[in-house]
Amino acid sequence: MDRARIEASRLIGTSPVLTVSAVLLAALLTLHRLVPDLPGRPGSLLETFLPWLGVSVPLLVGAAVLRRSAVASFAVLLPVAAWLALFGALPLPGAGGAPGAPGAPGTDDGRALVAVQHNVADDNPDPAGTARALAAADADLIALEELTPAALPSYEAVLAAGYPDHTVHGTVGLWSRYPLVDVRPVDIRPTGVGPEWNRGLRATARTPRGDVAVYVAHLPSLRIGAHGFGSARRDESAVRLGAAVAAEPSRRVLLLGDLNGTVDDRGLAPLTSRLTAPGSGFAFSWPARFPLARIDQVLARAATVTRVWSLPRTGSDHLPVAARVTL
Repeated sequence: MDRARIEASRLIGTSPVLTVSAVLLAALLTLHRLVPDLPGRPGSLLETFLPWLGVSVPLLVGAAVLRRSAVASFAVLLPVAAWLALFGALPLPGAGGAPGAPGAPGTDDGRALVAVQHNVADDNPDPAGTARALAAADADLIALEELTPAALPSYEAVLAAGYPDHTVHGTVGLWSRYPLVDVRPVDIRPTGVGPEWNRGLRATARTPRGDVAVYVAHLPSLRIGAHGFGSARRDESAVRLGAAVAAEPSRRVLLLGDLNGTVDDRGLAPLTSRLTAPGSGFAFSWPARFPLARIDQVLARAATVTRVWSLPRTGSDHLPVAARVTL
């Protein structure tokens, strides 16, 4: 046993190392906004995967126990408290989701609607199956991105029965149980992108709980490479979409979209600062095989997204995300 402890101590380092590591981790969690956005955007990269810093906490706790260091044990409490302050409420049950939807306990209180957001992938081998899976969620609104001319008839045919109103602009679309009026495109093109790039629309959904301005958007993709986080075009598109939301005359706004970023990512702040994020649920949506981040978002103004959850995998590289929105 002593030999095992000595070997463990050698691997995990000394008490001062543990203490410094715990303090640095707590600082990254609480002061992530102070990480400078140098070339390569390290700040945005950190914020994209910020919840995963919590994986280090059990390792530090175990190391402190093995070291039997009071100072290190106290220091480890700092990142524990920081992580819980940021994300501790997310795993807790919210106000419920769609009745009968996977992973969504609770019942409708008469003031809520359920929305589904899904990047269906332009290379999806089974659009009809994907449409059936989305219809099974029994949502009030379904927003889709990466629609192709070849796949669109499949979505229209499957969703027609439950969603009598729908609109499509470019590669984004919205299906609704309720009438859609005042439908128009939203220009979120970054500089240098031609008019054939259409990834934004806006419509008013006339729900029994009142009118809601619904935006559907697909921000440009970003790349992680040798030069860091390539997000300039996405960030510019977020500025344009944020300006459109700010100018929206309707009081209630619901944004459904693949934003190619998390709500913590500062690059999306010109948009996310104008809307509220879900109150509970991690709902990681990408990549579908092993989800690491929720880049598919349901955000609101003058309404509350009380819960968000992931739906079962479809033929896309994203998971569908469902949300309960209280008006």
